Amino acid sequence: MAPLSPPLIHRPRGDMPVILSVPHSGRDYSPSLVDCARGGRSALVSLEDPLVDRLAWRALQRGLGAVIARAPRAAIDCNRAEDEIDPAVVTGAPRGRLTARTRGGLGIVPARTQRLGYLWNRPLTMAELGQRIAEAHRPYHLALAELLALTVDRFGCALLLDCHSMPPPARGIPPIIIGDCFGRSADRWLSDAALAVARTAGFEARLNDPFAGGHIIERHGNPRQAIHALQLEIARDCYLDSSLAAPGPGFDSIARLIDSLAAELGATLLERRFATAAE
Repeated sequence: MAPLSPPLIHRPRGDMPVILSVPHSGRDYSPSLVDCARGGRSALVSLEDPLVDRLAWRALQRGLGAVIARAPRAAIDCNRAEDEIDPAVVTGAPRGRLTARTRGGLGIVPARTQRLGYLWNRPLTMAELGQRIAEAHRPYHLALAELLALTVDRFGCALLLDCHSMPPPARGIPPIIIGDCFGRSADRWLSDAALAVARTAGFEARLNDPFAGGHIIERHGNPRQAIHALQLEIARDCYLDSSLAAPGPGFDSIARLIDSLAAELGATLLERRFATAAE
């Protein structure tokens, strides 16, 4: 199996205490990975959050730090813990955490999708899984931890904005979902501020329903240490065309939304931090 690409790391160079995470837009598919898939590349691509990395361009232009996966989610999912192993995918796997995500076929290496069924021609060995973790998963989280630590050292606080997309939602579900792990990864005032930014931009938004957040914000968010983490889910029909594969007319409006969330939440976080320090 060809080595997985390490994440792309943007060092912060602006004046905002915000770091972006984009874990599910990696498109570096090696021929050996595609050969392992029952449905070929198209089956693996179906797991992507398409082009979310490109939606971050305005925020990156502002100078925000970011960690962006290049390895495909199909190969290794950086939004899962190392022990979220589906035994259907990895031979000889120890008894891991059978979370709802793992049981649904979406562990650290996805097993299946609802539409396409089981993905792989053969299971991985534990050694192969360990290689993927070492090449892409651990570097992703080490980079996030480093950038967040640098941000706290500079500003006394940090916000991690973990960016994802979701299929066009069912009726009654808004196009923007903010997740804070039910208050564990960020203080409620910051989550409410994020909802307000989205609504001011013209988008319906909701907190924690149906997506409260995954491993990334669970792992890195620590409000007691002034590190807040929010997950952002964006409906794909808001920024892609009718094929849900290429940029659509709303692409730049979502790029502006991500930039606005970073800028306004970052400013709010700093104001709150300075006010607390002055008391």
